[in-house]
Amino acid sequence: MKKLHYKKEINATAQKVYETMLGLKEKSTYEHWTSAFNPTSTYEGSWDKGSKILFVGVDENGKKGGMVSEIVEHQAAQFISIRHYGFLDGDNEITTGELVEKWTGGNENYSYHENNGITTVTVDMDTIDEYLEYFNNTYPTALDRLKEISER
Repeated sequence: MKKLHYKKEINATAQKVYETMLGLKEKSTYEHWTSAFNPTSTYEGSWDKGSKILFVGVDENGKKGGMVSEIVEHQAAQFISIRHYGFLDGDNEITTGELVEKWTGGNENYSYHENNGITTVTVDMDTIDEYLEYFNNTYPTALDRLKEISER
């Protein structure tokens, strides 16, 4: 696993950035910034600590796919930790096998630090080599979208 690290300063309160990022008031705000990863990106489930959450999108053939995950930690407007432990293949959750084992122990963490009305969002995540370039190309665009809608 490789560790990736991204940061973005956003001219908004930590509370607003956090709510926008997770789509807590309007799910469409989550869907907007994550559309950088997949135009149909959404989630199913809860952001509550200990909850299962599915990060879902549809591929070019209309097939549902994504990640099966758990919210490991949730401190409102401060820190979220997500553990990915499986994949969606259509409506099937795949939580065992070689592909899943590559990701075992992988986390995606969001931290929010506000100073004088400017929030620094930090993303720390684990990935495998084959997704390194994809995330390095896509995450900055996604965070730019988050900045744009959080500053409205």
